[in-house]
Amino acid sequence: MQDLIGVKTFTKYGLLTNKGELLFYLVSPTNISVLSHVNIEIKIRHLMMVLSAIPDIEITCTDSSECFDDNKAYLHERLEEEPNPKVRKIIGKDIDFLDHIQMEMATARQFLFIARLKNTKDKQTFDTANRIEKIISEQGFETHRMKKNEIKRFLALYFEASMNGEQMPDVDGEQFYEVDDGEDSED
Repeated sequence: MQDLIGVKTFTKYGLLTNKGELLFYLVSPTNISVLSHVNIEIKIRHLMMVLSAIPDIEITCTDSSECFDDNKAYLHERLEEEPNPKVRKIIGKDIDFLDHIQMEMATARQFLFIARLKNTKDKQTFDTANRIEKIISEQGFETHRMKKNEIKRFLALYFEASMNGEQMPDVDGEQFYEVDDGEDSED
C-alpha cells in the first residue's frame, strides 16, 4: 500500500513521499453558523492571506471519525433476510444506534493544511515548518503541526482502514517480523 500511494517513511516533521516531504497542520474548525456576515468575510480574508503567503499549501477536509455506511448496509441486508422478529428488532435497534452516532459525528470534521517540501535539509525543513505554522496562526486559525500518531490516524480514516490508526505499525507487517539480534549461524 505504501508503494501504491508513494509513501516512503515518517520523518521528524511529517511524511516523506515520492514527491517530497508532507507537513500536516491540523486547523480547529470555526462554527460559521454562529458568526455574523462580517465575521465570515473576515475569516475568508484571513484564509486568503494564508493562501497568498503559502500559495502551494493544500487544504483537506475529512471526517474526524469513521463512517458507518458499510455497517449500516450490512445490517439492512440482514434485516431483510432475518425471519426471527426478535432478532429483527435487535438489528433495527443497531441501525438506529449507528444512525444516532453518525448524526452526532456529522459535524465532526477535521481541516488540514498540507505543505509539500522538496529537496530540503533538516534545518530548512524545521525553519519552514515553523514559518508555516506561524503564518497560519497569525491569521487567526488555531493550528498545530501534526505529530506522527495524528498523521497515522488521519491516514487510517482517510483510507477507511481503522479508527485506531495511531496504533498501526509504521511498516506494514512489522508486527509479524521478528529480528534475531543473535549471531547469524550457518549450520
